[in-house]
Amino acid sequence: MASGVTVADACKKVYEEIKKDKKHRYVVFHIKDEKQIDIEVIGERNSTYDLFLEDLQKAGPQECRYGLFDFEYTHQCQGTSESSKKQKLFLLCWCPDTAKVKKKMVYSSSYDALKKSLVGVHKAFQATDHSEASQEVIEEKLRSTDRQ
Repeated sequence: MASGVTVADACKKVYEEIKKDKKHRYVVFHIKDEKQIDIEVIGERNSTYDLFLEDLQKAGPQECRYGLFDFEYTHQCQGTSESSKKQKLFLLCWCPDTAKVKKKMVYSSSYDALKKSLVGVHKAFQATDHSEASQEVIEEKLRSTDRQ
């Protein structure tokens, strides 16, 4: 909490709804009044990754955001003929290069507070442009943690 920004209780509640109840596909968080991380958008369970990226960036090219996504993919272990469905929660800190330095600093320094409050997130990433946040790149990073 180096930045002094706190995490709203609603963030933890919606996180549990995604993690345990599978009610939503994703949530986008923003820092409100430079004091508290709060919910901006909640994505329905049938939402796509493209919609998530759209919501993450809809505030504009100078705005940073955090996003939590319940990522699903199929994985086939070596030596087996069946593939299994995997689900991994990941947290993304979106700080585009075009954002103001002060905003990037506040989001970066508050990221740890959010990560600590959302216990059980599989991976945390930071992205500054579309190539770093693409579905292919994120899926590759998540798959790299699977057992072969």
